[in-house]
Amino acid sequence: MNNKYLLGLDVGSSSVKASLVNVETGAIAATAFYPEHEAPIMAKKAGWAEQDPEMWWTNAKLSLKDCMNQTGAKGEDIIAIGISYQMHGLVCVDKNQNVLRPSIIWCDSRAVPYGDKAFKEIGNQVCLEHLLNSPSNFTASKLAWVKENEPDLFDKIDKIMLPGDYIAMKLSGEVKTTISGLSEGMMWDFKKKPAKFLLDYFGFNEDILADIVPTFAIQGQVTSKAAEETGLKEGTPISYRAGDQPNNAVSLNVFNPGEIASTAGTSGVVYGVLGDVNYDSKSRVNTFAHANYTEDLNRLGVLLCINGTGILNAWIHRNVAPDLSYAAMNDVASEAPIGSDGVKIIPFGNGAERVLENKNVGCSIRGINFNKHNRSHIIRAAQEGIVFSFCYGIEVMEKMGMDIHKIHAGKANMFLSPLFRNTLASVSGATINLYETDGSVGAAKGAGMGAGIYKDHDEAFSSLKKLAVIEPDESNRDAYLNAYAEWKEELNKVITK
Repeated sequence: MNNKYLLGLDVGSSSVKASLVNVETGAIAATAFYPEHEAPIMAKKAGWAEQDPEMWWTNAKLSLKDCMNQTGAKGEDIIAIGISYQMHGLVCVDKNQNVLRPSIIWCDSRAVPYGDKAFKEIGNQVCLEHLLNSPSNFTASKLAWVKENEPDLFDKIDKIMLPGDYIAMKLSGEVKTTISGLSEGMMWDFKKKPAKFLLDYFGFNEDILADIVPTFAIQGQVTSKAAEETGLKEGTPISYRAGDQPNNAVSLNVFNPGEIASTAGTSGVVYGVLGDVNYDSKSRVNTFAHANYTEDLNRLGVLLCINGTGILNAWIHRNVAPDLSYAAMNDVASEAPIGSDGVKIIPFGNGAERVLENKNVGCSIRGINFNKHNRSHIIRAAQEGIVFSFCYGIEVMEKMGMDIHKIHAGKANMFLSPLFRNTLASVSGATINLYETDGSVGAAKGAGMGAGIYKDHDEAFSSLKKLAVIEPDESNRDAYLNAYAEWKEELNKVITK
């Protein structure tokens, strides 16, 4: 008898990753991602970032095919599909489900003025009480930019969706979304309905929204056309979808208040679950419906996002240490002392940052002395700057009532660096637990929950493996905290100049 698998697809801005998870054992049977190098991001103007949704679909098919080849799995062996995706992107399609323009993705900052204007004119308190955020640079504001700047194209739009909704549409032929998805686009009113007041303000008809389906449920089935393109079996259920950060929390079995998940890929995130509706009055961190939010159960995800995380580390690799692997870069960084001997990097070179109230301060390298500093100081300062930006946002979360003593993370990306994770533990005072998982595996397990294969999240994630525990370095904590305090001084100079 053939093994049965759950398929997870993780649609990122760098690649699309697929994983097949064995239903019975929970083990990862195969993983693949495409393209092998970072996917292109189109930036026609400063602050813009777009991708072609068809590229995601092509890479999803390549990744799935690779996984099927690795395992010998046939279409009938894959019994449910889950999708994770880069949040806040805007995909526009016409009545024939044709894409009308490239997707304006998460790190595109052109819509900031539209969101800020809405926040002011609708009223800060109204937005915060209903949306839990400013409309800011989220999906609704991006659509407002399209409406003003591309009116002829806007008139052709039948439905808007998020990147994961697009992949689900390609599989099922149906345009659907979730409450969690609407909330990340600022189109869900936490008075338990779509945010009609914001749609009316921007001049959007509510019909432009996709139909709502539960996060964990049969949301659609693979069509004959998609089956022919992918090798999947017609009728296979799509039974889960969530944005990458709620999904990352799901993959780490983070469902309940007080539980924290973190990632440090292209962008960096600390994501904590609240059981009560709450928000930051300055919208520096954002509150969304978590994956297990329902109209009867308040489960909110508080999200701190730092745009310039892995992308800064990659920039350092390309421009400062092209001869080194990332592992070798970590070794070289450890040659410099805590605090990088006075070198500080403000890591905000990837657009406006919400934690800085949507200011676009750029990246700066400060304090270099040509007579004593070398690339070890720069590499370490980059990693420290990323950690310090995390901790800067964590302070905001703590003021909201979030109690952060333990951070769950996958052993991937920046968390592969001992220097990065030791610095984060020591500055934040939190214990870091590292697990063997990723977004595509979490999406696969989510699909198992949505299809009723697993009775609950504890059963779905019973096979989750803890790989390491990192405690704060108490012997050097004063040095870490001093370095953080000095970094904050430099940041304040940048913010207030």
